[in-house]
Amino acid sequence: MSDQVVPVVTRAGELDESTLQSGECVRKSGVSPQHTPATKIWFGRVSNEPGHRSPPHHHEECETGGYVLKGHGRIYFGEDYKEYIDMYEGDFVFVPPFMPHVEVNMSTTEELVWLTCRTPDNLVTNLPDVPDEALEGYRRA
Repeated sequence: MSDQVVPVVTRAGELDESTLQSGECVRKSGVSPQHTPATKIWFGRVSNEPGHRSPPHHHEECETGGYVLKGHGRIYFGEDYKEYIDMYEGDFVFVPPFMPHVEVNMSTTEELVWLTCRTPDNLVTNLPDVPDEALEGYRRA
């Protein structure tokens, strides 16, 4: 028997749901240590239903890259989450290690979907929540 590592395909309907989560922000792995031979990368699909958001969290030592497939997202960060950046279909985003942030779907009618790549894995540290009112411009569906 060979110890050779070979390509692994994760089919569209077979994304792994055992990765770490944060609230209403749903992460599903396509390539990850949870279900492939990968050891230094997590790559998956992240979605927020209309008007949903994550609680405050950070991704420990991970560098994170994202690409918006569909929707209008916003990432709140900084002191009391008063700063933010908006993202739209076709935008890429980088979130540095240990940066507390909140991921939000700004639409109350459309799903937000993005692809996220993180090294070395999908590490998530959830932080104390903040009220919706603390997030400028955010509203639930």
